[in-house]
Amino acid sequence: MPKSLDDRLRTEDLAKTSYTFFEIVQRERQFLIIISLLAVLCLIVYPYTHVAMWVGFGLAGYAAIANDSIQTIGTFIASNKDKKWYYLWLFMGLIFVATVYYSWSTYSGDVSNQRLASKGFDEAPTEFTFLQLAAPLILLILTRMRMPVSTTFLLLNAFSTKTSAILGVINKSLSGYFMAFILAFVIWLLIAKFVNKYFTGKPYKFWIVLQWITSGMLWSVWIQQDAANIAIYLPRQLDVWQFVAFAGYIFFGLGLLFYLKGDKIQEIVDEKSGVTDVRAATLVDFVYAILLYYKLFESTLPMSTTWLFIGLLGGRELAISFMRNKPKKRKKATKKALKMIGKDMLFALIGLFVSMLLAIAINDEIRRELFDMIF
Repeated sequence: MPKSLDDRLRTEDLAKTSYTFFEIVQRERQFLIIISLLAVLCLIVYPYTHVAMWVGFGLAGYAAIANDSIQTIGTFIASNKDKKWYYLWLFMGLIFVATVYYSWSTYSGDVSNQRLASKGFDEAPTEFTFLQLAAPLILLILTRMRMPVSTTFLLLNAFSTKTSAILGVINKSLSGYFMAFILAFVIWLLIAKFVNKYFTGKPYKFWIVLQWITSGMLWSVWIQQDAANIAIYLPRQLDVWQFVAFAGYIFFGLGLLFYLKGDKIQEIVDEKSGVTDVRAATLVDFVYAILLYYKLFESTLPMSTTWLFIGLLGGRELAISFMRNKPKKRKKATKKALKMIGKDMLFALIGLFVSMLLAIAINDEIRRELFDMIF
């Protein structure tokens, strides 16, 4: 019996979907092989606490920096494509070492700037589960898919011993998102015409100097917030050699990231309006640094800097679209901006959902507390 038109169309759609899937697998074959081998490594070492600690740190270090690079050094990379990658690396790498050294020497071996002193994160792991070691691999996969997910949620929630700690991180992150969105919208609404009028042609050299200073300041403040995401696997007080291993590994990992020019996740920044202009990048970095600085001293509770960042870019993008002169162009730009905001927020929520599943799967106490809250 001949197939109906609907059946033929469904068959063709299924064939196209299958072809696309196998095409993606073929294209990402090398990446998938590496992820599979790392997953096997996690499965082998997780019962051995001391080894698992450093394997987890190593995976989390690269995964967190690779994903979160869009927030801090993303605009720096985008607006300095004409510079040698190793100049950018040495500048940001040395700032990283100086920042974590200050925290380590000031807080008796704590490199997280006391972010891990909050209840629920204050105890170093004495044993690991496979999922705790595999959490950075999930982050690497999401990063490869260009998803700006929260490393704070994905990594810290896997170790949280209290539901209240997770809820506290979520509340602080959500308030940061809305604060950044509203502030960025207002600021760029006020300065959009000025920017369009005067940010034309080749920028003066002092803008380059100003951007490097602003980017360095932002990078340092960001490290003070997000070093906890990497240090969560390690003892809360590091000795000298542990600190050297910690700082050295991230320093050289940054070199690889700059060599790859931000890798896949960099496209999140490159698609935003005008961030390759050193003047626009400087303004974005400056506002973001001020917001992070405020949140840094609001409390020692960790927060998702990713949510703060996508809120900032979203508010900026919407304000720019509102300032279009012609109604037709304004409508088109606003629609595009809203679509971009929705996509970024959806990916961030996916990361939150995955992190909650990990926390529930790993921790018996979290499961009991959530069960008591629901029922």
